[in-house]
Amino acid sequence: MMTPETAAYVARHGADDVRLLALRGTKDPLVDLPLALDQIAGRQKARQKLPSWADVEGLCFPPHLAMEQCSSETTARYKAALVARAVAGRDRLTDLTGGFGVDFSFLAPLFRRAVYVERQQQLCLTARHNMPLLGIAQAEVVCDEAEHYAAHSMEHCSLVFIDPARRDSHGQRTYALTDCTPDATTLMPLLLRKSDAVLLKLSPMLDWRKAVADVGAERVSEVHIVATGGECKELLLLARQEARPLTLHCADDSGVVVLSADELSPMPPTAGGAVPEAGWWLCEPSAPLMKSGCFAAIEHRYGVRQIAPSSHLFVASEPVKAFPGRTFRIGTVTTMAKGALKKALSGTDRANIAVRNFPLGVNELRKRLHMADGGDVYIFATTLADGQHVLLVCTKFGQA
Repeated sequence: MMTPETAAYVARHGADDVRLLALRGTKDPLVDLPLALDQIAGRQKARQKLPSWADVEGLCFPPHLAMEQCSSETTARYKAALVARAVAGRDRLTDLTGGFGVDFSFLAPLFRRAVYVERQQQLCLTARHNMPLLGIAQAEVVCDEAEHYAAHSMEHCSLVFIDPARRDSHGQRTYALTDCTPDATTLMPLLLRKSDAVLLKLSPMLDWRKAVADVGAERVSEVHIVATGGECKELLLLARQEARPLTLHCADDSGVVVLSADELSPMPPTAGGAVPEAGWWLCEPSAPLMKSGCFAAIEHRYGVRQIAPSSHLFVASEPVKAFPGRTFRIGTVTTMAKGALKKALSGTDRANIAVRNFPLGVNELRKRLHMADGGDVYIFATTLADGQHVLLVCTKFGQA
């Protein structure tokens, strides 16, 4: 896909700053500089995002936007593990939104046959070039619109994977399911008629309950909120032909918390709010568990109590075993009164500050407290159930 001169340029400058290379240009007319810069930038990005791809000789990388939008290796491996567990009789995979092919490349080895469908010709050319290099010998690459292929060409599948584009024709981000391309809400009935299961990848910005309702609650059997590096990256919905009890999987780098259908039913939180005390334990849920919004379920499962309905911080008078998130020991609870702050923060000149349901932002609060960033002290600014603003001065569990 590259001329020898372009390939040689990429090899010479693989570790260089792409911006400087673009400014410097090249005097060699046989070097396709835009293509070369895409390859250099893509391989550099892959070293962090797709480490197993970074050293595969001859791989071609797409333009910047496709590289930014593609799955990371971590999340692609998660999807592969999900499918290996949840989808039986893996004969045929159809990926209707192939893109750069990262998810496809990790899912395809699980199936006897695998079809990659993509509407952009250039990405199809890239996939045809890359898949054999990645050892995906059974890949069939088709350039077509997802809706057209699904309606007219798709054979019955064990699994259909679909990752609707979340940008409109002007390049602006969209989040509503009906605004994505293709529209999974209208396509889902057809996909479920022609497959055993559908795995739908969505923006983590979406409310998972609404997404399930939009797709069809009677068919969605699993919801996965996937985070890595402390940030939610994907929302996955697994839909099947037959109805099954819904489970919610909150996954991050430390493991997976599975909430059952019973736990997802509305449960009343503990009446009132807990008033934290020095010596108690403060629990901050992991990013996917926070995103789930299942705060009453957290209380019931782990024996903790919310400080207030909108704080999303939990406390317990005893250590909490295996809490999914961060745990801290509360040293001091103080109000925002000057005298109380002076006493509580005496000798502390730096801290990690977080705000939860609090009228000041982190930077404004840090300025008011004259506090540098970092160190071993963690300050959580929040509001109690009675409306009182407090600071919880803590140390992380395991620290002195």
